[in-house]
Amino acid sequence: MNAFVLILVPAAIILLIWSTLKDKEKTKESLNVAKGMGKNVGGEIFALLLLVALFFTLIPESTIEYLLGSNKFFLSLLAGAGLGTVLILPKFVAIPMAADLIKSGAYTVVAAGFLTTLTMVGFATAPVEVEHFGKKYTLIRNGLSFVFAIIIALGMMVILSYLP
Repeated sequence: MNAFVLILVPAAIILLIWSTLKDKEKTKESLNVAKGMGKNVGGEIFALLLLVALFFTLIPESTIEYLLGSNKFFLSLLAGAGLGTVLILPKFVAIPMAADLIKSGAYTVVAAGFLTTLTMVGFATAPVEVEHFGKKYTLIRNGLSFVFAIIIALGMMVILSYLP
């Protein structure tokens, strides 16, 4: 168990007890709201995790290693960044997925490119962005975001090369 969990769980319990002592009805109401929100989002989270598990089940490690960890470093980086560009995943699913990609043979820098484009580039949301901001803005923003995501990933390579 990591220190983050060892600190957050007791803190949440202590704050829940404090809230209950302060106002039992508001605490009960808040917990019911949280329960409802959890039920609404729980199915979606489960479906996303199931898709990620399916991805790693159906695609052999050798394929992941070939596409995202081969000798063609820059092409691997572009493939990882391209994957991040077209997917819509919440960060709490994407970060463990990136870790699994690294375990399967992808370069760490490729995983950084994947995560960065996932956050910065909105291929799937582009139609909504075009509707609100226009085609020119959307193309420029997404193009620059992709370029900067690659620069960030390459910067991570430099940083990681200096770590022991």
